[in-house]
Amino acid sequence: MPVGYVQIPVGIAGPLLINGREYSVPMATTEGCLVASTNRGCKAIHLSGGATSTLLRDGMTRAPVVRFGTAKRAADLKLYLEDPDNFDTLAVVFNRSSRFGRLQGIKCAIAGKNLYLRFTCTTGDAMGMNMVSKGVQNVLDFLQTDFPDMDVMGLSGNFCSDKKPAAVNWIEGRGKSVVCEAIIKGGIVRKVLKTTVESLVELNMLKNLTGSAMAGALGGFNAHASNIVTAVYIATGQDPAQNVESSHCITMMEAVNDGKDLHISVTMPSIEVGTVGGGTQLASQSACLNLLGVKGASKESAGANSRMLAAVVAGAVLAGELSLMSALAAGQLVKSHMKYNRSNKDVSKASS
Repeated sequence: MPVGYVQIPVGIAGPLLINGREYSVPMATTEGCLVASTNRGCKAIHLSGGATSTLLRDGMTRAPVVRFGTAKRAADLKLYLEDPDNFDTLAVVFNRSSRFGRLQGIKCAIAGKNLYLRFTCTTGDAMGMNMVSKGVQNVLDFLQTDFPDMDVMGLSGNFCSDKKPAAVNWIEGRGKSVVCEAIIKGGIVRKVLKTTVESLVELNMLKNLTGSAMAGALGGFNAHASNIVTAVYIATGQDPAQNVESSHCITMMEAVNDGKDLHISVTMPSIEVGTVGGGTQLASQSACLNLLGVKGASKESAGANSRMLAAVVAGAVLAGELSLMSALAAGQLVKSHMKYNRSNKDVSKASS
Protein backbone atom coordinates (compact mmCIF):
# COMPACT_ATOMS: atom_id res chain seq x y z
CA MET A 1 0.00 0.00 0.00
CA PRO A 2 2.38 2.73 -1.16
CA VAL A 3 1.38 6.19 0.03
CA GLY A 4 4.42 8.23 -1.01
CA TYR A 5 8.16 8.55 -0.60
CA VAL A 6 10.54 9.42 2.22
CA GLN A 7 13.22 11.78 0.94
CA ILE A 8 16.82 11.04 1.89
CA PRO A 9 19.68 13.33 0.80
CA VAL A 10 21.99 11.80 -1.80
CA GLY A 11 25.60 12.84 -2.25
CA ILE A 12 28.39 11.73 -4.57
CA ALA A 13 31.81 10.59 -3.37
CA GLY A 14 34.67 10.24 -5.78
CA PRO A 15 36.06 9.73 -8.22
CA LEU A 16 36.89 6.38 -6.67
CA LEU A 17 39.65 4.71 -8.68
CA ILE A 18 39.38 0.90 -8.60
CA ASN A 19 41.15 -1.51 -10.95
CA GLY A 20 42.05 1.40 -13.23
CA ARG A 21 38.49 2.70 -13.58
CA GLU A 22 36.87 5.76 -11.98
CA TYR A 23 33.49 5.58 -10.25
CA SER A 24 31.25 8.30 -8.85
CA VAL A 25 29.72 6.66 -5.77
CA PRO A 26 26.13 7.67 -4.83
CA MET A 27 25.43 7.70 -1.08
CA ALA A 28 22.00 8.25 0.48
CA THR A 29 22.42 9.40 4.07
CA THR A 30 21.30 11.94 6.65
CA GLU A 31 24.75 12.00 8.27
CA GLY A 32 26.30 15.28 7.22
CA CYS A 33 29.98 14.35 7.25
CA LEU A 34 29.75 10.87 5.77
CA VAL A 35 29.90 11.76 2.08
CA ALA A 36 32.59 14.39 2.65
CA SER A 37 34.69 11.98 4.68
CA THR A 38 34.36 9.17 2.13
CA ASN A 39 35.20 11.67 -0.59
CA ARG A 40 38.45 12.55 1.22
CA GLY A 41 39.34 8.87 1.35
CA CYS A 42 38.62 8.58 -2.39
CA LYS A 43 40.96 11.51 -3.02
CA ALA A 44 43.79 9.94 -1.03
CA ILE A 45 43.35 6.64 -2.88
CA HIS A 46 43.23 8.34 -6.29
CA LEU A 47 46.35 10.44 -5.64
CA SER A 48 48.17 7.25 -4.60
CA GLY A 49 47.38 5.37 -7.83
CA GLY A 50 44.04 3.79 -7.01
CA ALA A 51 42.79 0.64 -5.29
CA THR A 52 42.68 -2.99 -6.40
CA SER A 53 39.60 -5.11 -5.74
CA THR A 54 39.49 -8.90 -6.04
CA LEU A 55 36.42 -11.15 -5.97
CA LEU A 56 37.00 -14.22 -3.80
CA ARG A 57 33.59 -15.93 -3.94
CA ASP A 58 30.16 -15.34 -5.46
CA GLY A 59 27.24 -17.36 -4.15
CA MET A 60 23.91 -16.64 -2.47
CA THR A 61 22.64 -19.06 0.18
CA ARG A 62 19.37 -20.44 1.49
CA ALA A 63 19.11 -23.00 4.28
CA PRO A 64 15.86 -24.85 4.95
CA VAL A 65 15.34 -26.88 8.11
CA VAL A 66 13.88 -30.39 7.89
CA ARG A 67 12.95 -32.85 10.61
CA PHE A 68 13.00 -36.64 10.83
CA GLY A 69 11.75 -39.18 13.35
CA THR A 70 15.32 -40.01 14.40
CA ALA A 71 18.72 -38.38 14.36
CA LYS A 72 20.03 -41.32 12.31
CA ARG A 73 17.64 -40.52 9.47
CA ALA A 74 18.75 -36.90 9.56
CA ALA A 75 22.35 -38.10 9.35
CA ASP A 76 21.47 -40.34 6.40
CA LEU A 77 20.23 -37.32 4.42
CA LYS A 78 23.30 -35.31 5.42
CA LEU A 79 25.61 -38.02 4.08
CA TYR A 80 23.54 -38.29 0.90
CA LEU A 81 23.62 -34.53 0.22
CA GLU A 82 27.34 -34.20 0.90
CA ASP A 83 28.31 -37.22 -1.21
CA PRO A 84 30.08 -35.91 -4.37
CA ASP A 85 28.54 -38.75 -6.40
CA ASN A 86 25.07 -37.24 -5.85
CA PHE A 87 25.94 -33.63 -6.61
CA ASP A 88 25.38 -33.71 -10.37
CA THR A 89 21.86 -35.09 -9.96
CA LEU A 90 20.98 -32.49 -7.31
CA ALA A 91 22.46 -29.72 -9.46
CA VAL A 92 20.28 -30.65 -12.43
CA VAL A 93 17.18 -30.52 -10.24
CA PHE A 94 18.22 -27.23 -8.63
CA ASN A 95 19.22 -25.52 -11.88
CA ARG A 96 15.80 -26.02 -13.48
CA SER A 97 14.54 -23.06 -11.46
CA SER A 98 16.44 -20.35 -13.36
CA ARG A 99 18.65 -19.52 -16.34
CA PHE A 100 21.24 -18.04 -13.98
CA GLY A 101 20.93 -20.00 -10.73
CA ARG A 102 23.62 -22.68 -10.64
CA LEU A 103 24.15 -24.86 -7.59
CA GLN A 104 27.67 -24.60 -6.14
CA GLY A 105 27.43 -26.71 -3.02
CA ILE A 106 25.41 -27.93 -0.02
CA LYS A 107 26.66 -27.70 3.57
CA CYS A 108 24.68 -29.48 6.27
CA ALA A 109 24.44 -29.14 10.06
CA ILE A 110 22.55 -31.41 12.47
CA ALA A 111 20.80 -30.52 15.73
CA GLY A 112 19.38 -33.80 17.05
CA LYS A 113 16.87 -35.06 14.50
CA ASN A 114 16.74 -31.66 12.77
CA LEU A 115 18.85 -31.06 9.68
CA TYR A 116 19.84 -27.66 8.25
CA LEU A 117 20.79 -27.63 4.56
CA ARG A 118 22.78 -24.59 3.40
CA PHE A 119 22.54 -24.36 -0.41
CA THR A 120 24.90 -22.00 -2.26
CA CYS A 121 24.40 -20.93 -5.87
CA THR A 122 25.33 -18.29 -8.42
CA THR A 123 22.56 -15.79 -9.23
CA GLY A 124 23.71 -13.73 -12.21
CA ASP A 125 23.17 -9.99 -11.69
CA ALA A 126 20.34 -10.48 -9.19
CA MET A 127 20.90 -10.44 -5.44
CA GLY A 128 19.26 -13.80 -5.82
CA MET A 129 17.41 -14.86 -2.68
CA ASN A 130 14.22 -15.65 -4.58
CA MET A 131 16.24 -17.50 -7.20
CA VAL A 132 18.01 -19.73 -4.70
CA SER A 133 14.76 -20.31 -2.80
CA LYS A 134 13.09 -21.69 -5.93
CA GLY A 135 16.01 -24.02 -6.57
CA VAL A 136 15.94 -25.23 -2.98
CA GLN A 137 12.22 -25.98 -3.22
CA ASN A 138 12.88 -28.08 -6.34
CA VAL A 139 15.48 -30.15 -4.48
CA LEU A 140 13.25 -30.61 -1.44
CA ASP A 141 10.46 -31.89 -3.67
CA PHE A 142 12.91 -34.26 -5.36
CA LEU A 143 14.24 -35.59 -2.03
CA GLN A 144 10.75 -36.38 -0.79
CA THR A 145 10.73 -39.50 -2.99
CA ASP A 146 13.74 -41.17 -1.33
CA PHE A 147 13.11 -39.58 2.06
CA PRO A 148 9.32 -39.67 2.46
CA ASP A 149 9.67 -39.28 6.25
CA MET A 150 11.33 -35.87 5.79
CA ASP A 151 9.20 -33.07 7.24
CA VAL A 152 10.07 -29.64 5.82
CA MET A 153 9.69 -27.30 8.80
CA GLY A 154 10.66 -24.11 6.95
CA LEU A 155 12.27 -23.02 3.70
CA SER A 156 14.59 -20.85 5.77
CA GLY A 157 16.03 -22.18 9.01
CA ASN A 158 18.42 -19.26 9.73
CA PHE A 159 21.53 -21.26 8.82
CA CYS A 160 21.62 -19.12 5.64
CA SER A 161 21.88 -16.56 7.38
CA ASP A 162 19.96 -13.49 6.20
CA LYS A 163 19.78 -10.07 7.90
CA LYS A 164 21.42 -11.30 11.10
CA PRO A 165 25.04 -11.31 12.31
CA ALA A 166 26.23 -14.90 11.92
CA ALA A 167 29.61 -16.60 12.03
CA VAL A 168 28.66 -18.80 9.06
CA ASN A 169 28.57 -15.73 6.79
CA TRP A 170 31.80 -14.36 8.27
CA ILE A 171 33.59 -17.67 7.67
CA GLU A 172 31.90 -19.19 4.61
CA GLY A 173 30.74 -15.98 2.88
CA ARG A 174 27.36 -15.03 1.42
CA GLY A 175 26.77 -13.09 -1.76
CA LYS A 176 30.03 -11.57 -2.94
CA SER A 177 33.25 -12.05 -0.96
CA VAL A 178 35.66 -9.22 -1.80
CA VAL A 179 39.06 -7.95 -0.70
CA CYS A 180 40.06 -4.40 -1.65
CA GLU A 181 43.47 -2.84 -1.06
CA ALA A 182 45.55 0.26 -1.74
CA ILE A 183 48.97 1.66 -0.92
CA ILE A 184 48.64 5.25 0.28
CA LYS A 185 51.81 7.30 -0.13
CA GLY A 186 53.25 8.78 3.02
CA GLY A 187 53.07 12.30 1.61
CA ILE A 188 49.36 11.87 0.88
CA VAL A 189 48.77 10.59 4.41
CA ARG A 190 50.34 13.76 5.78
CA LYS A 191 48.88 16.31 3.33
CA VAL A 192 45.39 14.95 2.64
CA LEU A 193 44.65 12.86 5.72
CA LYS A 194 46.52 15.10 8.18
CA THR A 195 48.13 12.25 10.11
CA THR A 196 51.02 9.78 9.88
CA VAL A 197 51.43 6.20 8.71
CA GLU A 198 52.68 5.17 12.14
CA SER A 199 49.65 6.66 13.92
CA LEU A 200 47.19 4.95 11.55
CA VAL A 201 48.80 1.52 11.91
CA GLU A 202 48.86 1.77 15.71
CA LEU A 203 45.27 3.03 15.98
CA ASN A 204 44.00 0.32 13.62
CA MET A 205 45.59 -2.33 15.82
CA LEU A 206 44.20 -0.85 19.03
CA LYS A 207 40.73 0.05 17.74
CA ASN A 208 39.69 -2.15 14.83
CA LEU A 209 41.48 -5.30 15.93
CA THR A 210 42.06 -5.32 19.71
CA GLY A 211 39.15 -3.08 20.66
CA SER A 212 36.71 -5.12 18.57
CA ALA A 213 38.08 -8.33 20.10
CA MET A 214 37.55 -6.89 23.59
CA ALA A 215 33.94 -6.16 22.62
CA GLY A 216 33.44 -9.70 21.32
CA ALA A 217 32.71 -8.41 17.82
CA LEU A 218 31.45 -10.75 15.09
CA GLY A 219 32.70 -9.49 11.73
CA GLY A 220 33.00 -5.99 13.17
CA PHE A 221 36.75 -5.46 12.95
CA ASN A 222 36.41 -2.08 11.27
CA ALA A 223 35.69 1.57 12.02
CA HIS A 224 32.34 2.13 10.29
CA ALA A 225 31.90 -0.11 7.25
CA SER A 226 28.13 -0.24 7.79
CA ASN A 227 27.92 3.54 7.35
CA ILE A 228 29.12 3.34 3.76
CA VAL A 229 27.41 0.05 2.93
CA THR A 230 24.00 1.32 4.05
CA ALA A 231 24.35 4.66 2.25
CA VAL A 232 25.27 2.99 -1.04
CA TYR A 233 22.58 0.34 -0.57
CA ILE A 234 19.80 2.87 -0.10
CA ALA A 235 20.99 4.93 -3.08
CA THR A 236 21.19 1.93 -5.43
CA GLY A 237 18.01 0.08 -4.41
CA GLN A 238 19.54 -2.76 -2.41
CA ASP A 239 17.89 -4.31 0.64
CA PRO A 240 19.14 -1.99 3.42
CA ALA A 241 18.42 -4.62 6.09
CA GLN A 242 21.17 -6.74 4.56
CA ASN A 243 23.73 -4.20 5.74
CA VAL A 244 23.91 -6.45 8.83
CA GLU A 245 25.95 -9.18 7.16
CA SER A 246 27.12 -7.09 4.19
CA SER A 247 29.01 -4.85 6.62
CA HIS A 248 31.10 -7.74 7.95
CA CYS A 249 34.59 -6.36 7.40
CA ILE A 250 38.11 -6.56 8.76
CA THR A 251 40.29 -3.52 8.11
CA MET A 252 44.05 -4.10 8.03
CA MET A 253 46.80 -1.46 7.97
CA GLU A 254 50.55 -1.95 7.64
CA ALA A 255 53.54 0.28 7.05
CA VAL A 256 55.32 -0.67 3.80
CA ASN A 257 58.24 0.58 1.70
CA ASP A 258 60.52 0.95 4.72
CA GLY A 259 57.70 2.43 6.76
CA LYS A 260 57.12 5.36 4.43
CA ASP A 261 53.77 4.31 2.94
CA LEU A 262 50.55 2.74 4.20
CA HIS A 263 49.06 -0.52 2.95
CA ILE A 264 45.36 -0.64 3.79
CA SER A 265 42.85 -3.36 2.97
CA VAL A 266 39.26 -4.28 3.72
CA THR A 267 38.10 -7.88 3.50
CA MET A 268 34.33 -8.26 3.22
CA PRO A 269 33.04 -11.86 2.92
CA SER A 270 29.30 -11.25 2.53
CA ILE A 271 28.37 -8.31 0.31
CA GLU A 272 24.82 -8.97 -0.94
CA VAL A 273 24.01 -6.83 -3.97
CA GLY A 274 22.15 -7.01 -7.26
CA THR A 275 21.64 -4.75 -10.27
CA VAL A 276 18.29 -6.22 -11.36
CA GLY A 277 15.09 -6.83 -9.44
CA GLY A 278 13.70 -5.34 -6.25
CA GLY A 279 14.39 -1.68 -5.54
CA THR A 280 16.90 -1.39 -8.38
CA GLN A 281 13.97 -0.83 -10.74
CA LEU A 282 12.82 2.40 -9.06
CA ALA A 283 13.63 5.58 -10.97
CA SER A 284 16.05 7.27 -8.56
CA GLN A 285 17.82 4.05 -7.63
CA SER A 286 18.06 3.06 -11.28
CA ALA A 287 19.66 6.44 -12.02
CA CYS A 288 22.27 5.85 -9.31
CA LEU A 289 23.12 2.44 -10.76
CA ASN A 290 23.37 4.04 -14.19
CA LEU A 291 25.78 6.61 -12.73
CA LEU A 292 28.03 3.73 -11.71
CA GLY A 293 27.64 2.04 -15.10
CA VAL A 294 26.14 -1.14 -13.62
CA LYS A 295 22.42 -0.73 -14.29
CA GLY A 296 20.53 -3.90 -15.22
CA ALA A 297 21.92 -7.24 -16.38
CA SER A 298 25.34 -7.41 -17.98
CA LYS A 299 25.19 -8.24 -21.69
CA GLU A 300 28.81 -9.41 -21.80
CA SER A 301 28.92 -11.78 -18.82
CA ALA A 302 26.13 -12.83 -16.47
CA GLY A 303 26.78 -11.39 -13.02
CA ALA A 304 29.46 -8.90 -14.11
CA ASN A 305 27.43 -5.83 -13.10
CA SER A 306 26.58 -7.10 -9.63
CA ARG A 307 30.20 -8.13 -9.06
CA MET A 308 31.33 -4.68 -10.14
CA LEU A 309 28.86 -3.10 -7.73
CA ALA A 310 30.27 -5.25 -4.92
CA ALA A 311 33.77 -4.03 -5.83
CA VAL A 312 32.56 -0.41 -5.65
CA VAL A 313 30.98 -1.04 -2.24
CA ALA A 314 34.25 -2.47 -0.94
CA GLY A 315 36.24 0.39 -2.48
CA ALA A 316 33.95 2.97 -0.90
CA VAL A 317 34.32 1.21 2.45
CA LEU A 318 38.11 1.35 2.00
CA ALA A 319 37.87 5.11 1.43
CA GLY A 320 35.56 5.56 4.41
CA GLU A 321 37.80 3.55 6.72
CA LEU A 322 40.87 5.49 5.62
CA SER A 323 39.27 8.88 6.22
CA LEU A 324 37.57 8.17 9.56
CA MET A 325 40.64 6.46 11.01
CA SER A 326 42.70 9.47 9.96
CA ALA A 327 40.24 11.85 11.62
CA LEU A 328 40.43 9.81 14.82
CA ALA A 329 44.23 9.61 14.72
CA ALA A 330 44.47 13.38 14.20
CA GLY A 331 41.81 14.16 16.82
CA GLN A 332 39.55 15.81 14.25
CA LEU A 333 36.34 13.76 14.66
CA VAL A 334 34.38 16.01 17.03
CA LYS A 335 35.65 19.20 15.41
CA SER A 336 34.58 18.13 11.92
CA HIS A 337 31.14 17.03 13.08
CA MET A 338 30.55 20.29 14.90
CA LYS A 339 31.62 22.23 11.82
CA TYR A 340 29.89 20.29 9.04
CA ASN A 341 27.10 18.32 10.69
CA ARG A 342 25.28 21.27 12.31
CA SER A 343 22.87 23.56 10.54
CA ASN A 344 21.55 26.98 11.49
CA LYS A 345 18.66 26.56 9.06
CA ASP A 346 15.27 24.99 9.62
CA VAL A 347 15.47 22.52 6.77
CA SER A 348 11.81 21.47 7.02
CA LYS A 349 10.65 25.10 6.54
CA ALA A 350 13.19 25.71 3.78
CA SER A 351 11.94 22.70 1.79
CA SER A 352 8.31 23.73 2.12
